[in-house]
Amino acid sequence: MTTASLWVPTGDEMNVLVLAKIHPDGVALLREKCDVEVKTGLSEEEIVQEIREFNAVIVRSKPAITQKIIDAGVNLRVIGRAGVGLDNVDVKYAESKGITVVNTPGASTESVAEHVFALLLSKARDIPRADRAMREGRWIKKELMGTELKGKTFGIIGFGRIGSRLGEIAAAFGMKVLAYDVIDISERAREVGAEVCTMDSVLNQSDFITLHVPLLPSTRNLISEKEIEKMKPEAVIINTARGGVVDEKALHKALSENRIHAALDVFEEEPPTGSPLLTMDNIVFTPHIAGSTEEAQERAGTEIAQKVVEALTQ
Repeated sequence: MTTASLWVPTGDEMNVLVLAKIHPDGVALLREKCDVEVKTGLSEEEIVQEIREFNAVIVRSKPAITQKIIDAGVNLRVIGRAGVGLDNVDVKYAESKGITVVNTPGASTESVAEHVFALLLSKARDIPRADRAMREGRWIKKELMGTELKGKTFGIIGFGRIGSRLGEIAAAFGMKVLAYDVIDISERAREVGAEVCTMDSVLNQSDFITLHVPLLPSTRNLISEKEIEKMKPEAVIINTARGGVVDEKALHKALSENRIHAALDVFEEEPPTGSPLLTMDNIVFTPHIAGSTEEAQERAGTEIAQKVVEALTQ
């Protein structure tokens, strides 16, 4: 490959820049059809310098593909995101430039759904606290009265791939499932056995509430003080979607008052260094790992490779 300053596309070349670690099977698939360079950990300025000669770029949740990068990618035809959310890609600007944006929304469905239930069960039985106490030599059996899931109400806000899969799992546990979405979910809810409700009904009636919405201006702080006040006392809010969907100040206030409980995999700032939430006992944390399984990462890597190649050959 020649230097970027002299390189001119021939019309049949497919050069792909991979800016984040994806599964080796995905890289191998790309290399069957494309010239591939894997360069991770680059700054925006470094990406600007690199991207001119490439027809496609692939990222995960990082780095961000900004207007500046898109403008520098004069030969860019495809942006691939190996994962679900596209909040690190300026999609509208890319599409205004005729660039195709693809992602892998179904790759991590099963992994995220299972992680939600891992968090839910951890909270229902206070497993993290029990583990800590045992390691500290404390036998606190009498303090660890849990609750069963069977017969409880499970509220799902956002009933897409992950939300509807969670409905199936919750039904298998014998839970009553309530579902809310801004789109018509009646058919899928019937298949799952969920009751379609307003968001207020989900908040009012649920013992456990899980969030599965993208981070948009309309969903930022979707769960704030007003919404928390509508929740049952001792209800558990679970967020594996995006950190900004929950108002962390309002959540901290509610936790401090022992009004509700929570389980978070995502945060407004990641890592949440210095967050007062980290001092609370009635919350369970994981470090944005809901989709981090071998299976999900393999699917994301291979699916994004296939989609990028298909988009380049259209």
